[in-house]
Amino acid sequence: MKARQRETTPEKLAAILRRHRRLVALTGAGISVESGIPDFRSPGGLWERFDPLEYAQIRAFRAHPAKVWTMLKEMDAVITQARPNPAHVALAALEAQGLLLGVITQNVDNLHQAAGSKRVVEFHGNALRFVCDTCKGHHPRETLNFDHTPLYCLCGGLIRPDVVFFGEAIPAAAQQEADQLVRDCDLLLVIGTSGEVAPASYLPYTAKDHGATIVENNLEPTRLTYTYTDHFLPGPAGQLWPQVIKALNN
Repeated sequence: MKARQRETTPEKLAAILRRHRRLVALTGAGISVESGIPDFRSPGGLWERFDPLEYAQIRAFRAHPAKVWTMLKEMDAVITQARPNPAHVALAALEAQGLLLGVITQNVDNLHQAAGSKRVVEFHGNALRFVCDTCKGHHPRETLNFDHTPLYCLCGGLIRPDVVFFGEAIPAAAQQEADQLVRDCDLLLVIGTSGEVAPASYLPYTAKDHGATIVENNLEPTRLTYTYTDHFLPGPAGQLWPQVIKALNN
């Protein structure tokens, strides 16, 4: 199948960005791989060793919390050791320059905020926050003892990471803010996501329907590349986006 997109370079992309003033970024697991967080679906990822139907479904968590916490603790260890890479920093710089309206991320690793991004829509939640599954009360991380899991709230409910498990809906506020951002943008940066997982997969199409240009940065072409992408930047985000920022500022 022939791609409809025009392959671009960091220098050409910088010129494209100069012609737009309302950028929004949609990021996925690929942007955090260079921070040491493997894509859950990639070789070595969590789903290779933990069946998501047994470990990532909300029903599984509620029925077998001790079992699910074996996976959650491994995920926690990886995320807490990760640090923002240059792609996260580059998006924060675009926001600081007044070009980027915000970031919509499917990641739960908090790396955009750690890099300095101010407006981050957490489509799937944040694994560094912990809440009670029953009363929804928040539990600061430093008050929790991960040596003794499952964890329980004073109300008797299970404490869990504040992430969206399979079988749960995207938080309404996140969905609404994401929808508004992609409607308002004139250019959508799709970075490190194949655009396969709904409902986040609908966001590029909404942006396109409202007149936005779609720029995609992935290691390899995706289904989106052959349909709605206008400009395709191939390669690792952490290597390429500093080049884009440098070219943009020259």
